Amino acid sequence: MITIDPDDLQTSGRYRLLTGIVVPRPIAWVTSQLTPGAPVNLAPFSCFTFVCYEPMLVAFVVGRKLGSRKDTATNIAESGEFVLHIADEPLAASLHSSAVEHPSSVSEADHLGLSTITSDVVAVPRLAAAPIALECRLDQTIEFGDIRSEMIVGRVLRIHIRDGLLSNGKIETADLNPLARIGGPRYTTMGDVISLPPITASMAVADS
Repeated sequence: MITIDPDDLQTSGRYRLLTGIVVPRPIAWVTSQLTPGAPVNLAPFSCFTFVCYEPMLVAFVVGRKLGSRKDTATNIAESGEFVLHIADEPLAASLHSSAVEHPSSVSEADHLGLSTITSDVVAVPRLAAAPIALECRLDQTIEFGDIRSEMIVGRVLRIHIRDGLLSNGKIETADLNPLARIGGPRYTTMGDVISLPPITASMAVADS
């Protein structure tokens, strides 16, 4: 077995290891705008989860580029809004290409030929092709570490789900077949799904 002290690694080495260990990672594909009518920024973030369901809060982490905020973080800090999308396999090439950094005057959505539609309650448009879109209002931003990565927490105000993906209040994950990130410029989809019996109180070990 190989044993590694993180303090012996450079920043790039730590990043490379963590992104290969924490896999697969769901991807937040986020649209944001500095102001209404401004270019629609679109970028993927694979450090993403939900943090609460009452109220419904989701969170993703945005790193910094040479110490400066990326456009997504700048836009959300200014506008207080964003739309978080879940991408499926047909959108893989577009999602990957949206990670390319462009000047803030460039709309990645337009550049990639991705149509947007008006959101219900936020000014930021959402992607027409995405199977799931969450309209969000900024709840809080939490800064971490020496590199000052920002966890952006958003309150979900509206949920848009493609027809056929919702059954009895649950997402049909196999039909959604969401993209996930693994180490390097590599992605995966659901693959085999393992079903186990539901957890019940009878499974707990009684106190002695």
